[in-house]
Amino acid sequence: MSLAAGSRLGRYEILSALGAGGMGEVYKARDTRLERTVAVKVLPQRLSSSPEGRQRFEREAKTISQLSHPHICALYDVGREGETEYLVMELLEGETLADRLAKGPLPLEQTLRFGVEIADALDKAHRQGIVHRDLKPGNVMLTKSGVKLLDFGLAKVMAPAAPAGSLTALPTQQGLTQEGTILGTFQYMAPEQLEGKEADARTDIFAFGATLYEMASGKKAFSASSQASLITAIMSSDPPPISSVRPMSPPLLDRVVRTCIAKDPEDRWQSAGDVGKELKWVAEGSAVGIAPPMTVSSKRRRRQRLGWAIAALMAILAFWGLLSARRPTAAIPPRMVLSILPPPGVGWTDFLTLSPDGRRLAFVGSGEGRTQIWIRNLDEETARPVASTENAENPFWSPDGRTLGFFSQSKLKKLELESGAIQVVGDADLGRGATWGRSGVILFANTASGTLSRVPAVGGVPAPATKLGASRGDAVHRWPQFLPDGKRFLVFVRTGTPATTGIYLGSLDSMDLRLLQPSGAAGLFVPPDELLY
Repeated sequence: MSLAAGSRLGRYEILSALGAGGMGEVYKARDTRLERTVAVKVLPQRLSSSPEGRQRFEREAKTISQLSHPHICALYDVGREGETEYLVMELLEGETLADRLAKGPLPLEQTLRFGVEIADALDKAHRQGIVHRDLKPGNVMLTKSGVKLLDFGLAKVMAPAAPAGSLTALPTQQGLTQEGTILGTFQYMAPEQLEGKEADARTDIFAFGATLYEMASGKKAFSASSQASLITAIMSSDPPPISSVRPMSPPLLDRVVRTCIAKDPEDRWQSAGDVGKELKWVAEGSAVGIAPPMTVSSKRRRRQRLGWAIAALMAILAFWGLLSARRPTAAIPPRMVLSILPPPGVGWTDFLTLSPDGRRLAFVGSGEGRTQIWIRNLDEETARPVASTENAENPFWSPDGRTLGFFSQSKLKKLELESGAIQVVGDADLGRGATWGRSGVILFANTASGTLSRVPAVGGVPAPATKLGASRGDAVHRWPQFLPDGKRFLVFVRTGTPATTGIYLGSLDSMDLRLLQPSGAAGLFVPPDELLY
C-alpha cells in the first residue's frame, strides 16, 4: 500500500515517503501527540495474517523497543490501523554506509571508530538476547553523532515461515529486511545462515567482519558472478588480506577481520565486545605506529598467560638485580643488529627507498616472472606487496611519507597509501631517479632528453627543469634529490671528463647547475648540512 501525505496511522501523520522494499514501506511522519518527527514503517499484510503472528510480532517488537543504545536506531512504538501493522522509529539524518562505500574505502581512523561503535551496539543487543541477522552497510547509517544500526532485531521479528527455496540474491532495499527463513544479503551471510541453521551472536560477528573488510578495503569480502559461486566463496574461500589492497593498514586489523569471518562459529570471536576491544587496541597501536598487544577472548587462557608472565617477570627482575650489582657503572653503548631480507621467492632490484620518518621501506621485488612494489614497516618482520604496481620501477616518497611515487607503463604515478588509490601524475619514460619537494613539485630524470623534468605533484604536463651544459659536455642528469627548502636540489651529472662529473646543486628558479663535489656516482643529502657520496 502507498500512503499519501496528510493520511494518518493512529496519532502519526504521514508527511512524505522515504523508501520501500520487500518488507514494507517507510515514511516520514509527525507524532501529533509528542510533536516530534519520526519514521513509520508500514509492514506487508502477510506478516499479520494470523492472530498468533500478530501476538508474536507485538511481543518481540516490545522487547526490541526496550533496547536503548546511542548507536542503535530506536524503536518507539508498534501499532495497528485496520489491517495495517506499522512500526514507529527514530528518524535519522545522514547517509548509509553503503552509500558512503560507493565512493571508496573509509580512512583507517573512521573504519576503526565506526567499527568500535558497531561492535558496542552489537554487544549491547546480544547481551539482551537480540540478534540482528541482517547486518550490512545498507543497515548502518552514518550520522553526525556516529553510526546508527537500522532494523536491529527486526529480521527476527518480521521473519515469516517460508521454505529455504525463497532464498534470493537480491539485496535488501532501503534498509528493509528481506523475506524468507534465510534472511540477509548474500555477501554478508555466515555459512550457517546459508545452511538454514539458527542464527546467533556469532552470525552477526561474521557479517560485521565482512562489513569491516569492505570499510577498510573498499571491496566486498565475498563476491562472485552467480548465486552458486557466491555461496561457494562464502563456504570455502577467504578474501585477500586487507593489506594487499591498502598496504599501510595495520596487520592486526587483518587478524581481527579474519577471525570475524572464520567459517566455523567456534573459531570466531565469541562476543562483539571482544571485537570492539581488539579494534580499540588496533586504533591505539596505529596512533603511535606500533603493534598493540594481542589478546585472546578466553578468560582462562588470559589468566594462564598472565600467571606465566608474572613468574617470568619476577625471574627477569631477580636476574637483572644480580647483574646490576656486578656490572660497572659506566654506560654501555647499546648494540643494534638489523637484518632486512627480501620476501621468500622474491629478489631485490636496485630500486629501494626509506620513508622520510625512517619507519617504512619501499622496494621493487622481482619474482615469479613479474616485478612489483613491496612495502615493509621496519617494526615488522615481513613485507607486503602493493596491488596494481606490476612492472613499477624507482619508487620515491612524498615529503610527508603518505604517498609513494613510481614509474610504470611510460607514466609517472602516485599511490596514496591510506586509500590504496593510484593516480597518473604525467607522462614519463623510465626515470633514473625522482624526488618530491615540499613545494609540491616532482623532479625526475627524463631518459628521452637526458635532463631533469618537473611536474606538479597533483598532475600535469612535465616541463624541463635543467639543460645539458655544452661547455662541460653533459651526457645525462640523473638521481635528483630535493633539499629541505623544497626549491634547491642535488643532481648527478655525467660529463665528458672525471673532473666535472659529479654532484651538482640546482634550483627550481634557474636551469643553471653548480658543481659541489666530483664523484663517480650520485650523492645523498644528510640533514642538516652534510653530503654522503
